[in-house]
Amino acid sequence: MQKFIQYLKDVRSELAKVSWPTKNEVTGATMLVVVLSIVVSLFVYACDKLLLFVVGLFLKTGL
Repeated sequence: MQKFIQYLKDVRSELAKVSWPTKNEVTGATMLVVVLSIVVSLFVYACDKLLLFVVGLFLKTGL
């Protein structure tokens, strides 16, 4: 039991050393992730529509 208590003390000590991000840093990083997710989603959507169009042309012309 003594080892477990020492472990918890060590954990608390290490958590005190952590450099936690500020609210502004977290907000900025979150916004970046949201914007990049939207951009990538739009890119994948555009590629899908383009490939669908190209495949449709090949199927209609019999190539």
